[in-house]
Amino acid sequence: MRFAFTDDQIAFRDATRDLLGKECPPEVVRAAWPDGTDAHGARKGEGARAEADRSWSTLAEMGVLGVAVPEADGGLGLGPLDWVLLAEETGYVALPHPFVETVAVVAPLLAAAGDPHGVLGALVDGSRPAGAVPLLTTLVPWGDRTGYLVSLDQRPGTSEWVARRVEAGLAMGDEDGPERTLADAVDAGRRLVQLGVWKAGAELGDAADAAAAFDRGALATAAQLVGLGRRMVDLTVGYVTERKQFGVPIGSFQAVKHHLADAAKDLRFAAPAVYGAAWAMATGQPTATRDVSMAKALASDAARRAGRAALQCHGAIGYTVEHDLHLYQKRAEALARAWGDAAWHRRRVAEALGL
Repeated sequence: MRFAFTDDQIAFRDATRDLLGKECPPEVVRAAWPDGTDAHGARKGEGARAEADRSWSTLAEMGVLGVAVPEADGGLGLGPLDWVLLAEETGYVALPHPFVETVAVVAPLLAAAGDPHGVLGALVDGSRPAGAVPLLTTLVPWGDRTGYLVSLDQRPGTSEWVARRVEAGLAMGDEDGPERTLADAVDAGRRLVQLGVWKAGAELGDAADAAAAFDRGALATAAQLVGLGRRMVDLTVGYVTERKQFGVPIGSFQAVKHHLADAAKDLRFAAPAVYGAAWAMATGQPTATRDVSMAKALASDAARRAGRAALQCHGAIGYTVEHDLHLYQKRAEALARAWGDAAWHRRRVAEALGL
């Protein structure tokens, strides 16, 4: 299979890259953590939250949040080959918003169901996040996968949190209840929670819709992992070029070169698998599910290897929260296990091949 992205797809990616480069620097990612990530660089309070939210609203203004929604519903009516590149760019900056869940999972599900609650327009224009959509039901539980966060909203003036999540690779929804607490997470910017009572229904589709939604979520997450891996390699190349020992940049040492070359090689193998899975999904290939699993497995491994190489090349400074590396490494570790980890997806590939 041979294909290339169109000029329009590349231009859309480049415009998104430029926007995110301006609106989502590391300081914005730090501000998304509940208490910042360090004492000297984190901007806190309402101003910091507004800064983080601006990146989301500007994406909405570009039409990114509705990229997979039909034009008749206020979206751009584009497919996986369009949004997979955008997902990669959101991964590169570690966007502290539920891009995957909103763009690849929730919005397409609502559009396909005819927007039963009349909230799709507000979702697409960014005026309310996916987690604020007032659905009290999800799809019928499918398989034995764990739940995935959509977002977490704090009730104004209280210490109570209301969670919405993608349940078992399905839609989102929640029923208000008291048994919700913030959960410990390696990446606090994702705001993971422990949920109490969960209410399930069949309002937004059947098992086939659930399976397609899960594959879209896994593919978009794989793309984000490729972006995160790229960012960690780029960050490390810049560091080893400037950091000197024995009077020369440490990047000139052969061991450092090998670490980064191996990480770059894995990312170069993973990226075409992600793009190929997007093509298979966009063209309705019978192997699409298998291709998505292969992409997620390769991207998870590649991003984690890039993180390990980056940490080793940075040395002691890489272990500190003051350095930006931890923002991307922690996100990569979290996403490598989200939407099925590498081992789970390899088992699905083996099943598809009859092994």
